[in-house]
Amino acid sequence: MKTFCLSLVLVAGCSLFGSLPMTAHQAVASGFDKSNPSSGTEQELARVRIATARYHDIAQAEADGYVNIHLYLPGEGFHYVKFSLIDGAFDAEQPEVLIYAPVSGETRLELVAVEYLVPLAFSPDAPAGFTGEADQWRHDTEGFGVWELNAWVWLHNPEGVFSHDNPRVP
Repeated sequence: MKTFCLSLVLVAGCSLFGSLPMTAHQAVASGFDKSNPSSGTEQELARVRIATARYHDIAQAEADGYVNIHLYLPGEGFHYVKFSLIDGAFDAEQPEVLIYAPVSGETRLELVAVEYLVPLAFSPDAPAGFTGEADQWRHDTEGFGVWELNAWVWLHNPEGVFSHDNPRVP
């Protein structure tokens, strides 16, 4: 619990020292079809699936240091954060956040996506992420002072693999 609180203070502190204003939903985008990632991006996403497959078991995620921060966002789900990974570096195979959604008609959660976080203090501009330009980094809207990138690697998102919200998640 002490580590969780300390990490939350670190993330909050990064937002205080970041000089960029927060925007409601700023995505870094260019004018092409983001729902169709390049073959290089698809290969990276396949590696993400391999690296995170064991986290379908929430107990394994917790054993590996992911903490349920009791943040549920409609269109996303429940967030499990590994604070030690919030270091300003992007590593596709080590996402800072695992996102779980409730299974309809059941009492369990299923892994649906991963989320990458880079504190604004480390990267005033959108970080380099996946190969190509399909990923959509955005300033967070929750006030943590980070760049966010969702990758819907376990639940199809009709709006695209890198869209922030997924209409299939209540």
